[in-house]
Amino acid sequence: MNLDLFSPSVEDSVELGRGGLEKMISDATSPVRYRLRLGDRDIDMNARIGTPIRLEYLGEIHCVYCNKVTNKSFGQGYCYEHFMSLAQCDSCMMSPEKCHFDQGTCREPEWAEVTCMQSHYVYLANASGIKVGITRGGQVPTRWVDQGATQAMIIARVTSRKLAGLLEVVFKQHVADKTNWRTMLKGTSEPIELPAARDQLVAECRPELEALIAEYGLQAIQLINHADVRSLDYPVEQYPEKVTSLTLDKQPVVEGTLLGIKGQYWILDTGVINIRRHTGYQVVLR
Repeated sequence: MNLDLFSPSVEDSVELGRGGLEKMISDATSPVRYRLRLGDRDIDMNARIGTPIRLEYLGEIHCVYCNKVTNKSFGQGYCYEHFMSLAQCDSCMMSPEKCHFDQGTCREPEWAEVTCMQSHYVYLANASGIKVGITRGGQVPTRWVDQGATQAMIIARVTSRKLAGLLEVVFKQHVADKTNWRTMLKGTSEPIELPAARDQLVAECRPELEALIAEYGLQAIQLINHADVRSLDYPVEQYPEKVTSLTLDKQPVVEGTLLGIKGQYWILDTGVINIRRHTGYQVVLR
């Protein structure tokens, strides 16, 4: 008798959650713990590793700001109207050195006061090799987890997002400012001596850094030469030899055995899917 005929398929399995996809919630334990919020449920994704899962796209995308149905997601989850009007979707969020708050042209000055005019950190991380990045104080170490970094270290503290962007522009002349996500998903990067890399980078950028400090003041830009290196590891049973990207736009049902999670990616035996990129997509997870 063929017992497989009586075995439940992933399609027939219990519904774990239903609703709009959001960025996974992470706890920087060892390994990192991930939860996916769908509707009124928080799903322990670490507990699903090693088991078959099925993600079904229901054919609707809801704007994460107004919940209106949109045919296309802009800027990771917004409808076109709010993508074009909200300060959090402005080009200066991707290129903070272009901040125009002081020119009086910010889309939402009150929002910027709370979000951008506060302490930010510049850091070095190792996800697919060394990179420089910036983040708000409250986003450490969440930002590093989202990027799939295995090591990270703060190298400067500044008083605004714009200043963080100006420092990043200086540093990225010598190191990358983006993660190669395909390399990151193939396995753990070789360890890097981040303190030594920081010292070399600061030495190479000394004239530009001194010019920025002279312009904005020592209180506004503080280089940090004593921060600890944070190490992170992820719940991955097996990394893929070849990274095949899956998207719900092209494949409304994504299923397979969950082999691990790194950054905001699920690693399946059928490919990898970026959960954050699908923010607002209405789905069922089984």
